Amino acid sequence: MARRSVLFSPGDQPELLRKAPETGADTVVFDLEDAVVPARKTEARTAVQSVLADPDFDPDCEVCVRVNPIGAGAGDDVETVLAGENPRLDAVVLPKARSADEVTTLGRLLDERAFDVPVLALVESARGVLHAEEIADAGPTDALVFGAEDLAADLGATRTDDGVEVLHAREQVVLAASAAGVDAIDTVYTDIEDTEGLAEETEFAAQLGFDGKLAIHPGQVAPINDAFTPAEADVEWAERVLDAKQEADEAGHGVYRVDGEMVDAPLVSQAERILERARAAGSGDA
Repeated sequence: MARRSVLFSPGDQPELLRKAPETGADTVVFDLEDAVVPARKTEARTAVQSVLADPDFDPDCEVCVRVNPIGAGAGDDVETVLAGENPRLDAVVLPKARSADEVTTLGRLLDERAFDVPVLALVESARGVLHAEEIADAGPTDALVFGAEDLAADLGATRTDDGVEVLHAREQVVLAASAAGVDAIDTVYTDIEDTEGLAEETEFAAQLGFDGKLAIHPGQVAPINDAFTPAEADVEWAERVLDAKQEADEAGHGVYRVDGEMVDAPLVSQAERILERARAAGSGDA
């Protein structure tokens, strides 16, 4: 399953919740946290529950709900959202995750409702970044999500266009996710009009090792998907590398060339990753 684009939709606007899967996003997140003012939390919970329990709601993408933080409404969110019969829910997003205990607490709340879905843990505080490894290793965790805006606020840092103030934390999230074998999802790009800037930042995120990126507007979905979908030329190169490896293995050769380049284990791993991403994105014959 690909999580190239992860699109947030406000939980108190049911018409947008129903339309979100039509944007082409790999994952849609019905947001009960930041997108909903405190006075409308109850209304939003009911709206999300109603959409998820509607038998006619059967989108062809991953559907998540972002609950409120542990100790600040997560329990009420889970209780209400899962109140209907067979809700169409694939995962839960935990905001402001600061420790593995918070992830396991959310997992327990889901278990109590007999609902076994994974957790996408948002790392968006100094404490969360410092504990990213244990958060990624927590049993329910299926992805780490980097939140640069809240992190900068927590640090008292000034956000810049090049993001140098959060680069160390951004890379720390990728390292922790990779070590635990879970997805790494990059932060939002807040300028929804700047498609070129979004594409550049998303390409950089892919270079860092992220598997996907958050989106806050439907117009951001396509550029994000494009950046995380391997180009046809890259897929063809990866196939040549792995075909040549198989031939070399069968011939008992430890060293071989592809396109005039010596191939070693890191290049093989790179080729495997390209084909894995291509398969997940459904591109080509990979």
